[in-house]
Amino acid sequence: MDVQSIYARRFTPDLHFRNEMWKILCRNFFQRYVASSCHVLELGAGYCEFINNIQAERKTALDINPDIKDYAAPDINIVLNSASLMSAVPDGSVDLVFASNLFEHLTRNEIIATFGEVYRILVPNGRFMVLQPNIRFCAGDYWMFFDHITPIDDRAFVEGLEINGFEILEVIDRFLPYTTKSRLPKSLFLIQLYLRLRLVWRLFGQQSFILSQKP
Repeated sequence: MDVQSIYARRFTPDLHFRNEMWKILCRNFFQRYVASSCHVLELGAGYCEFINNIQAERKTALDINPDIKDYAAPDINIVLNSASLMSAVPDGSVDLVFASNLFEHLTRNEIIATFGEVYRILVPNGRFMVLQPNIRFCAGDYWMFFDHITPIDDRAFVEGLEINGFEILEVIDRFLPYTTKSRLPKSLFLIQLYLRLRLVWRLFGQQSFILSQKP
């Protein structure tokens, strides 16, 4: 599958808005889980909106799409590799792994292999932080993207992590809306307001936040 063409068509028209959105998401939510002294690796980093905006001492962006080289900030180490076979990343070298909207693009065997690779590269007590579409709440639109393969809900994802040795620290089954291509207005102010109003997450949240740890 030509990931360069698919993602260029899907994401480049909204790149400026998406980058500003991720600045807010990192500053107002994700940064609380990321120590400034740690090494963060993002799986499926794509256009690098998360890894460019999160604050950490060392940052690595991993993706199979070579376009990542054009979008990663100068201080980011780039690894062109599959998430299910991260041979270029040493054992126990990463403090926190992050993935957003990745696992629906993988087969079940690839998901299991990725869990194993994440476990391998994390330091003891290293964390695995995931933002993932939740099929329980976005089933009507889940298949709007051609490259989606595997439907997953928060409960199945947690089970998969536990089976592969991870300890679950936090689960928010309904967190962010599913996609920026919905009918909801694109407003940076509304995103900031949304993050403050957790009760609203129960109405509009279709993605899960899952935080786990390597013992």
